[in-house]
Amino acid sequence: MMKMMKVLFWELERRRSSSGASVVAIDNKIEQAMDLVKSHLMYAVREEVEVLKEQIKELVEKNSQLEQENTLLKNLASPEQLAQFQAQVQSGSPTSGAPPAPTPNPGPGATA
Repeated sequence: MMKMMKVLFWELERRRSSSGASVVAIDNKIEQAMDLVKSHLMYAVREEVEVLKEQIKELVEKNSQLEQENTLLKNLASPEQLAQFQAQVQSGSPTSGAPPAPTPNPGPGATA
């Protein structure tokens, strides 16, 4: 859009020598239009900044909550659990929140 406006201004400057008064009026209208575009753009940017500030605030709060939860879980975990978790992290294997499900034990009379 700015490139188009620059081309328009260049074209107006080129024609200014041939039609003085009408070009001044056009220049004024273009300047007013650009001011309007600028004010709308600034308003939109301010709105977006406010939305992003709110998202950052929420993410900081969530991060703090998760750090507290992580600290609590580390304090509650046994050394064996911590070692197992560290091994899983280093091997890159996925960790789920739940321990693996036990294999079902067939009852009496079940056939294989």
